[in-house]
Amino acid sequence: MRPMTFLNVDVAAGVATVVIDRPPANAVTPELIEEFLTVVPGLSDDPSVRVIVLTGVGRFFIAGADIAVMRDLSLDNHVRMRRWIEVQRLLELAPKPVIAALNGHALGGGAELSLACDLRIAAASATVGFPEMQLGLFPGAGGSQRLPRLLGLHKAKLLMIEGRRLSAASALEIGLVDEVVPDEEFAAVVATRAAEWAAKPTATIGLLKTSMLEGAPLDMEGAMAVEWAAVQQVIASEDAAEGLQSFLDKRKPEFRGN
Repeated sequence: MRPMTFLNVDVAAGVATVVIDRPPANAVTPELIEEFLTVVPGLSDDPSVRVIVLTGVGRFFIAGADIAVMRDLSLDNHVRMRRWIEVQRLLELAPKPVIAALNGHALGGGAELSLACDLRIAAASATVGFPEMQLGLFPGAGGSQRLPRLLGLHKAKLLMIEGRRLSAASALEIGLVDEVVPDEEFAAVVATRAAEWAAKPTATIGLLKTSMLEGAPLDMEGAMAVEWAAVQQVIASEDAAEGLQSFLDKRKPEFRGN
């Protein structure tokens, strides 16, 4: 296995923090994609990991695709780059919560990656946007499909056509991020929120995610069947027993994520 070059992973107290470190702008390349495809499944399968946090270093979360790579317009090259959608799908379907900690600019592929996460926390100085149209492209690694599901078709279409870069405050206003934190408090708030989520019944969260994602494209009857299958797994879990018993005991539950 090739050693990790661009991703630094730290696991502590149930929280796996994945730091993207590919100077100068954390741009996406086939090599970065392959590292994500190696790292994410391991963290998803690791029972000691309750929450996955993605963040960057410096001024960038992820600046988007590396233009030097993208200027090769061959289909083969873009097939390799399109594997970015596989990374996002792994995060979206991860059986535990995934937090995007937007320490800096999240543009193009970086904004797309954040859409696959369960919580988006942005530093006040961060920006979020889909500038691909300025290059004669559009957000074709999941963005054109996830953004309308989040914001609505018209608003998402305008953001992608205009290619505007939004401030963190503007992104919060339209629901593109969930929280905005002063830069000097960002690391502490992310750590606190990750710890809070790690204390939740994370396996139940994973089943909720799967139920919602699988049920969304179905008719109501099919969706309810998906939900019932997940409910049966939940009620057989140790965390469900602990949650109900702790309520009766009038104490705080101690969930184990199973």
